[in-house]
Amino acid sequence: MVGFLAVVGVLAVAGLIWLWPTGAEVDGALNRIGDPPGVTYEDATITAIAAGCTSVEAPGGDLTCETATVELDSGSEAGQAADIELIGPQVHHGLRAGDSIEVMRLPTPDGVHYSFSGINRLPVLLTMLALFVVAVVAVARWRGLMALVGLAVAGYVLLGFMLPAIIVGKPGMAVALAGSTAIMFIVLYVAHGISLRTSAALAGTLLGLAVTTALGAIAVGAARLSGFAEENEYDLAQLAPGIDFQELLMVGIIIGGLGVLNDVTITQASAVWELRAAAPEWTRRRVFMSGMRIGRDHIASTIYTIVFAYAGSALAVLLLLYFTNREAIDLFGLELFAGESVRTLASAIGLILSVPITTGIAAITVGPGRPVPETPRHADPVAPDPAP
Repeated sequence: MVGFLAVVGVLAVAGLIWLWPTGAEVDGALNRIGDPPGVTYEDATITAIAAGCTSVEAPGGDLTCETATVELDSGSEAGQAADIELIGPQVHHGLRAGDSIEVMRLPTPDGVHYSFSGINRLPVLLTMLALFVVAVVAVARWRGLMALVGLAVAGYVLLGFMLPAIIVGKPGMAVALAGSTAIMFIVLYVAHGISLRTSAALAGTLLGLAVTTALGAIAVGAARLSGFAEENEYDLAQLAPGIDFQELLMVGIIIGGLGVLNDVTITQASAVWELRAAAPEWTRRRVFMSGMRIGRDHIASTIYTIVFAYAGSALAVLLLLYFTNREAIDLFGLELFAGESVRTLASAIGLILSVPITTGIAAITVGPGRPVPETPRHADPVAPDPAP
């Protein structure tokens, strides 16, 4: 097992070195979207909101329109007031006086015009992040802290290597496998320590990832999926023409299976080690069978997690099923739904098979059963004669 992991680790590092794009390659592959000359983005604070708009009618004629009076907090007009129109979806943000927003400043021959750009959500996000870190460290302590360190390094691999490599047109499958393998090595060993137990979980994760990749590749080809399911893909194709969207779909399948695989495999490996510690006399077969009983419960609960996680993230898309005169089962043949179905099912099958794989590796690695020395039996002491 250690030899297998060493070979895979060397191949992952070699893949990172070979595929890591240079800054010049990334810049050359991007068609960046620029703002008109003179446009800047400034901070502002809402002082009042009134119903209706004075200059233009809301698109469609039936969307709500409001006018927000703001005080500019940055730029050459800082401290001055300006009126910002909130049209359509912008009204539903629930903005009120005192909220901090970002506005776009556009100089024109008729003067400077301001329009709504976005909401300053950074304080809320930073607060939630701080609460997350405190909760992790308070409950998981040192191991939770190390998990956060591993997560930060994994995020760097994802954002610094995998996404730029895909943008410049590197082989998507090779990028996904090299990056995902490196992430799993980092996350598992940093969070759980270097041990045979962690190595067993890592081996099970990598083999489960291989199953997911193989099934995903076969299903994507058999279903003739192109990777173009929504308008976002068409927009991205204009900005980064070097991307192979069929391979991008495969990259999504591989990355999507990482988190759940990691959760299942480390749990199974830990369960096997705890079973061995509690029953050192058990044979490997008995340890494996007991571990599988735990794994079946874990599989059942994780399948619910996968399905409901997808349903929650794609709720708006699923609602579209109710607004068509076609049967819902027919719509699942569309790439929008078929791509997500292949992604979910490939990850689920890899997850299910990773349970017996990891449990078997852990049962072999944990060592054979050993007899427990019998506790010597002592004769019961003779009770003294009762007093006369």
